[in-house]
Amino acid sequence: MNIYVGNLSYNITEDSLRSMFEEFGEIESTKVIMDRFTGRSKGFGFVEMPSNSEADQAIKALNGKFIEGRNIKVNQANPGGKRSRRSSGRRRY
Repeated sequence: MNIYVGNLSYNITEDSLRSMFEEFGEIESTKVIMDRFTGRSKGFGFVEMPSNSEADQAIKALNGKFIEGRNIKVNQANPGGKRSRRSSGRRRY
């Protein structure tokens, strides 16, 4: 299962993200999303866990947990990365 982890401290590394989730089971991969211009974390990332039951346990235990000064948000990632279209407020004719 792919897990979204948001509202992370900008100091979080992929290793520290991995260690947060390791107590719940096997981790396939971790990824902290970085800003390509500044090289700084964007404050969110993803954790891939092969076992759905272990991933569910991690989500329940970590969602809302206070880590490095922030209450993190943890939930199942949106499959396919589909985003909703944002309107600019202007109508096109």
